[in-house]
Amino acid sequence: MLENESIYDVVIVGAGPAGLACAVEAGRRGMTHLVLEKGTLVNTIVGFPTTMIFFSTPELLELGGMPFTSPNVRPDRIEAVEYYHGVARAGQVNLSLYNGVAGVERADQGFIVRAERGGYRAHHVAIATGYFDQVNPLGIPGEELPKVSHYYREAYGHYSQDVLVIGGRNSAVETALDLWRHGARVTMVHRGDSFGRSVKYWIRPDIENRVAKGQIAMLWNTEAVEILPRAVRLRNRETGEEQTITNDFVYAMIGHRPSVALLEACGVTYAEETLVPTYDPATFETNVPGLFIAGSVACGSKTWEIFIENGRRHAAVVIAEIARRLEGSK
Repeated sequence: MLENESIYDVVIVGAGPAGLACAVEAGRRGMTHLVLEKGTLVNTIVGFPTTMIFFSTPELLELGGMPFTSPNVRPDRIEAVEYYHGVARAGQVNLSLYNGVAGVERADQGFIVRAERGGYRAHHVAIATGYFDQVNPLGIPGEELPKVSHYYREAYGHYSQDVLVIGGRNSAVETALDLWRHGARVTMVHRGDSFGRSVKYWIRPDIENRVAKGQIAMLWNTEAVEILPRAVRLRNRETGEEQTITNDFVYAMIGHRPSVALLEACGVTYAEETLVPTYDPATFETNVPGLFIAGSVACGSKTWEIFIENGRRHAAVVIAEIARRLEGSK
């Protein structure tokens, strides 16, 4: 069933910064548009840790030339959410929130985008779903236990508890530090022998000092092999030696990946190893003519390559190409 008979110039899937940038650019060019989002506006940022501070300065997070002002060198999560709300209002973005997309199919004059509340007709489609909604699984017994999470919000529920943090990049390091500062007993395990090179330069000395002083226990070259209700079984990857430690909560901060199920439902092919969608880097058009991608969904599992700072720039390219085609069809 179609939600209505309107044919939008472009339907945008995802209301994160990249999708929002596409919508603002489309509006400026006089295009009819609709943004479909399975959660809320900038759902990923809303889901970040409550005290999260961005690596980027405000001007690198701006969309559509709308100034992002902050008294801080680097804005926090709340500032960013409020800014993007303001962008949506000022840009008169046509949003349909909590209306997840199941797939896209060919139709006369373009596409029908199938969503929870019906179908929407569009001449063109832009997928800007990012990767934060799907985690890299541990793939071990006990991962389904309620004490295990792949997302971190805040520390206060873990006071005086034994918490295991799995990972060695920014999210794991920031999680471990926040938990320790708020009264948790923290152990970190990492498959490698050092923290990731991408760890924020102002955080690295902090975590290194906490580990050196024994305030946060660190197990290098180690992986979790089984999670139990009151413990975790670990194995040293070099020696094969195993140990079991008492544990109340586990945070598996080992990254995310895009939803290939949605790509497949839209007919978009991708590289099996990297999950990078097939697209033309000059226009961001996928192997499906008229269907584009924008933002971090373009990097597949290489999640360190595209962020808000560079992903937002995709919007101008995508919408300019759609505008050129719409003009040519008149």
